[in-house]
Amino acid sequence: MTKKTRREFTEEFKTQMVQLYLHGKTKATILKEYDLAPSSLDRWISQHQNSGSFKEKDNRSDAENELLKLRKENQHLKMENDILKQAALILGRK
Repeated sequence: MTKKTRREFTEEFKTQMVQLYLHGKTKATILKEYDLAPSSLDRWISQHQNSGSFKEKDNRSDAENELLKLRKENQHLKMENDILKQAALILGRK
């Protein structure tokens, strides 16, 4: 059993695959000819239709962007809280 290595595809290649699909070539044919995973091709088609971009950040919904922002802010506040706890311990020893 051999393990497949993760391949990276250029934006140009992804665009070409989507264009083949949009011009009538079946998904099965594209998958077979280019040895692609079905999930990859489906994701590329979806991303192309949603935003025209294959970058994940361009395809996030407003809710996903808000969640990422809040997680970052939460992490920052936790770090500040830890610093204040350490400072309180140090000042309490004196």
